[in-house]
Amino acid sequence: MSSEAERPPNSAVRPLGTGLHAHVVDALGTAIAGGRLEVGTLLYIDDLMATYSVSRPVIRECLRVLSSMGLVESRRRVGTVIRPTTAWNVFDPQVIRWRLASDARGAQLRSLTELRVAIEPEAARLAAKRANLSEGSALVGLAAKMWTAGKEGDLETFLALDVEFHHLVLAGSGNEMFLKLSELVGEVLSGRHEYGLMPGHPDDEALTLHADVAQAIHRRDEVLAREAMRQITLQALEEMSGIWAQTTGHPITDA
Repeated sequence: MSSEAERPPNSAVRPLGTGLHAHVVDALGTAIAGGRLEVGTLLYIDDLMATYSVSRPVIRECLRVLSSMGLVESRRRVGTVIRPTTAWNVFDPQVIRWRLASDARGAQLRSLTELRVAIEPEAARLAAKRANLSEGSALVGLAAKMWTAGKEGDLETFLALDVEFHHLVLAGSGNEMFLKLSELVGEVLSGRHEYGLMPGHPDDEALTLHADVAQAIHRRDEVLAREAMRQITLQALEEMSGIWAQTTGHPITDA
């Protein structure tokens, strides 16, 4: 087994829990998601036991968790092997966190933002159609708070409000599958903030567009709600791509 698995998990990855089990899952998940343990690598239980000084049942449970995420699979007469990314449960929030903590960060942020571009405008349109008045009012209030936090440069508060705003839009759509994506949207918003891929101060246009979405939903203007949300997601992709290019020297499409 590669010694790369011995590296501790990136501190930016939020842990699954506490204790040895969480440590081993995090360490292996980070190494796999980051490509330090390559596709096709065999993971031997005895080696993992020695590396992490844990019992066989603990290692088996860790591999079971990774298997449930699609990262590894047990092959008869072969052992546990790392699977290609096409087999991973890429919607699992922990897999997303591991990928964001790795060299694959740019590609992960790009794919998540492209998903937002495809889904959130329609969610906003449906929210304008289906959300009740109290939900619309709550969005208007959140947009006002976001404006204040953005103007004051309070990025921590702004992030929390932004995550809540997009959650409420997805919830207001009345589509349970859209709502299920709210945690993923939260991950990409948090990831942009955590890894310095957003402006130091939220752009005035972005603040205005959030207010436009909220007011359109409140007034049941489906067309404006969809278009304003579309502009929000496209602007996010453009901003992120620009910052990525400045810091890495190549476009995010090459990540």
